[in-house]
Order: sequence, then structure tokens, then C-alpha cells
Amino acid sequence: MSPPTPRQGHRPVAVVSFAQADNLRREGARNEVEMLLPVIGEVFANVGITKDDVGFICSGSTDYLVGGPFSFVTALDAVGVWPPRSESHVEMDAAWALYEAWVRLQEDDIDAALVYGFGKSSLGNLGEIFALQLDPYVMAPLWPDPVSLAALQARALLDSGRTTEQELAEIAARNRRRALTNPNAQVAGEFDVAELLAEDYVVSPLRRHTLPPITDGACAIVLAVGGRAYELAERPAWITGIDHRVETHAIGARDLTHSPSTRKAGEIAGALDGGIDIAELHAPFASQEVVVRDALSLGDNVDVNPSGGVLAANPIMSAGLARIGEAASRILDGTAGRALAHATSGPLLQQNLVAVLERG
Repeated sequence: MSPPTPRQGHRPVAVVSFAQADNLRREGARNEVEMLLPVIGEVFANVGITKDDVGFICSGSTDYLVGGPFSFVTALDAVGVWPPRSESHVEMDAAWALYEAWVRLQEDDIDAALVYGFGKSSLGNLGEIFALQLDPYVMAPLWPDPVSLAALQARALLDSGRTTEQELAEIAARNRRRALTNPNAQVAGEFDVAELLAEDYVVSPLRRHTLPPITDGACAIVLAVGGRAYELAERPAWITGIDHRVETHAIGARDLTHSPSTRKAGEIAGALDGGIDIAELHAPFASQEVVVRDALSLGDNVDVNPSGGVLAANPIMSAGLARIGEAASRILDGTAGRALAHATSGPLLQQNLVAVLERG
């Protein structure tokens, strides 16, 4: 067998293994290294290799969650730091660590890489932490929390006629119903839409069910190139297209009801060509799923978030990487032929990454 031709004409890279920790509201006494150890062990065991078989390691996390400097360095203990090896880190969702690893694999001196992400959201005040990523002159001094910002976006969507509160409740109910088949999900179950709409607002027009749960979690992916991928997996999930784009940090200068960066990334990755079986979208708020679906022209024929998405579990700094892993899992187990994965970072879908994965 031979891998499909990458859309962008690059060296073919595939996801060959994915593993994640149970997503929990609060990870008790375990620190990040202890959370990662079983995940790293599982992702290697899935394909019968060790750290010595990968030529590059890249992680995604943020020290602001744990409140300690260089936590990403100590997390390397979960992999093993001797003998020394090529390693890198991104201070954002680990989906971007995967992108860096994908770029590194375009060089022909290595044929496999490890990517992982982790975060304990329960340790700090997310409202204060995420305000620090805003424009430091205009927005950050106001200390707006993520829910209040998302409520502005949701209100703009409602006022434009692009969605309704009924649809937002249906999105939340669908995602959490789909999560019933995901053993790693944090919030799963059957929810009555009418009962959801009877809830009080957290920040109007958003109710509790439209918000992502606070989650502690971690996940990891092994990437491999060409023939090496077929040695490690029967059905590698080939990344035939991948791209990421960014919009202005000035929230007032953006139309919050649309996501041109998602659209552009999807166009370059080949997501708009059709033939998508399943899509895993990193839309932390129900209203953001509306924006991302529209940007990627996903119709009713596409199975969106079969894992339950981030409304079922939102491990900060690894939720985007998990979307790639969940999409790849459907290729690896043979249930999908072409899958889309989306990851976001920054306030209100500021930065967006889109990957298309296909069976060889």
C-alpha cells in the first residue's frame, strides 16, 4: 500500500497512535508528570515502540495553569530525558505542537515523532488566566472572562438570525449524548432540550449547558512517515492537508459571527473539497460550533463530534490535539475514510488549525 498524495505536496505523515487520560473535573493528587506517564506508555504500546524510536518530541501546555515556571520541562520526565533528544514546546494547544512536529518530519532525517499536551484547569481561576492573553492595552485591563466574551459572540449570532437558543440547546444535548460512547468523556448523558432551556443564564444568552466543563486531562499522538507508518499501523490516518491561520487580537475589529481564519485554513487543507465522513470540532461553546460549521461548510451528511467534542470534556491545552486524535481514531479503526479535525486557540476563535486525515 502507498499513502495518499498530500494536498500540499509534502512528505506524507500519518497519525499511527492516539491515547488520552480520563477527563476529570479535578485530577486529585497526581501532578502533570503522573497524569502523562500512563498516556505516554499507552501511545507507545499501541504501536510497539519506545521513546528511542521517535526522532522528535513536541508538547503543548501553559505554565499559567499550574502556576509554576517551566512545568513543560518537568513534564518531560513522563517520556524520559536520557539520553538527550530533540524536543520542543509550544505555549498553546498541543494541536500546534503537532503542526510543528509535522513540519519537522518534512526533513528526511527522522521518521517518527511524539506529540503530547496536558493541563490541569482546576488549579486556577480561568477567568483571570485567559484575560492575560487579550490585548494588553484595551481589553486585558477590563479583565473580561471567557464566558462573558463568548456571550457577546452568542448574542451577535442570535441577533443576526444565524442561530437560536433552541439550536444551542440541541447542540449541547447532541454532543453530550454522543459522549455516551466515549469512555474518556467527562460529561455525557441524555438531556431534554426543554429542560435545558428552562435553566437560568450564566451570562445571557448562555446557559450552563452551552459552556464547556472545567477539565483536567492529557493526550498524546505518535506521527510516522511513509513506509514507517505502515509498519506501525494497519490503517494509518494520513494528514493530507493541514494549515492554521490567525485573526486580529482586536476583538472589536472582528465580525464575531464568522471565522475567516477557519475558512482559509480549511480551504488550504482541502476540507472544503467534500467527502468528509466525520468532523471533530474544537468549539468550546455551543455557539462557536455554529460558527465553525458554517466556516467549513459542513452539511448534515457529516457526523460532527462523534466523541462528544469539548462540550463533553475540555482539557485546556490538549483539547485541540484530542480532536485530531479522535478524528484519526475513526480512520485507524476503519469506521471513516476521510475525517476533518479543527483546533482553536486564543479568544473567540482567534487562531484556528484545520487538518484533513484520510485512509491510504
